[in-house]
Amino acid sequence: VMQSKVLLYHRGDDASLLLDHWLLPNVDAGFRLRPTHKANELFDKTLGRSRRSRSKRSRGAFNSSLDDACPTLHVFSVASGHLYEKLLRIMMASVRKTTKCPVRFWFFDQFMSPDFKASMPLFAEKLDVTFEFVAFKWPSWLRDDTGAHFGIRGDKQRLIWAHKILFLDVIFPLDLQRIIFIDADLVVRADLLELYTMDLDGAPYAFTPFCSGDRANPETTGFRFWDGGFWKSHLRHLPYHISALFVVDLVEFRRLSVGDQLRQIYHGMAGDPNSLSNLDQDLPNYAQHEVKIKSLPEEWLWCESWCSAGSKSHAKAIDLCQNPKTKESKISMARRVVEEWPALDL
Repeated sequence: VMQSKVLLYHRGDDASLLLDHWLLPNVDAGFRLRPTHKANELFDKTLGRSRRSRSKRSRGAFNSSLDDACPTLHVFSVASGHLYEKLLRIMMASVRKTTKCPVRFWFFDQFMSPDFKASMPLFAEKLDVTFEFVAFKWPSWLRDDTGAHFGIRGDKQRLIWAHKILFLDVIFPLDLQRIIFIDADLVVRADLLELYTMDLDGAPYAFTPFCSGDRANPETTGFRFWDGGFWKSHLRHLPYHISALFVVDLVEFRRLSVGDQLRQIYHGMAGDPNSLSNLDQDLPNYAQHEVKIKSLPEEWLWCESWCSAGSKSHAKAIDLCQNPKTKESKISMARRVVEEWPALDL
């Protein structure tokens, strides 16, 4: 029996339905070569296209200026609750302020409030950006015996985290080459075109490592769990990355079947309540030995909790991550740490 996935994309009053295969049955097929072709050409995916079209995109490479020097940059984010929707609007304003190219934002329809969805057309027009809402149905094979989402434990935040990392290969249109994920509680200070066109060296995605060395905040050294215990042993020489901002090469992600690999690892670990505590962050970090992560420069994510005060002046994005010592609220921290906050609070 063939299983399938259904995706619904809509913008304003327009909607389109995409039905694509999730899992196909085994099919025996025979082939007969044409007289003018050789056997080694059978699996040439570029056969039938001009040589010019074949050379436009090599594996692991990306060139946004093939057709347009200033492409539309695609940004993906998730939020739940009025506080994070307020932070999300400010994140969007910061992106618009610092990025010259057109920007399109993507959101999960099922996690956004009716008020947010109703306000988005006017807000997007004010910012001069476009937006999409995408709906995705959790696959049946990732449910437990009771029919509940496997590994979610009834926690809505974990469900959001799972959607954020597990289904990147199937929630976006197939013609979309790249997307940047940005957490709602993050303020961008640099042009995202730098990230969008960055060479990922063959990796399917790129994350920022936590601040290290003289860039680390000495006051929270004791809370850096990745510097010891299981994570130090598992990662060995590899860094532990934060998931508040990352770039995904969707072409490479799909070509390498990274989504299948992440879902397989998740299925094997999520049943243990002691595993994947920070699901969206722990999963790609754990999988690094199988799925390469390109490490972004540390200035692409500065967080007061983990980074030194002296490194803030170089920050290209500020993350309002919670301080494990002070537990300061997001809004209070934003007003104190982000100087441009009042101008962004539209």
